[in-house]
Amino acid sequence: MESHEKDLRAVVESDEQRAAVQADYHSAGLTEREVSLLDFAVKLTKSPSGIGRHDLDALRVHGFTDEQLVDAVHCISYFNFINRVLDGLGVDPEPSMRYSKEGVWSRHLPRMPSSPCSS
Repeated sequence: MESHEKDLRAVVESDEQRAAVQADYHSAGLTEREVSLLDFAVKLTKSPSGIGRHDLDALRVHGFTDEQLVDAVHCISYFNFINRVLDGLGVDPEPSMRYSKEGVWSRHLPRMPSSPCSS
């Protein structure tokens, strides 16, 4: 979430709500629709094989269209993919992508001197 804090700031009401979303989105004053989508994103991220038609139907109950579900799945999956690629290569986030508060960023991966593919 840290690298997308600027995006989060653009859609939440206040810094307090931003911090609440980052700490626990269930108690951050979001709509049921928003929480349902975030729950889906967490499940798709942590247990992709557990996703079934019932998960999509639950989102449809909250007014999501098939097109929006396809977009959501693509977006969630893409970010999961790119995060794993970057983690797998030991890529450290750029300074502008880190939390502004000192000490919050706990993962300091070493920078790789060059691409492993360039050998």
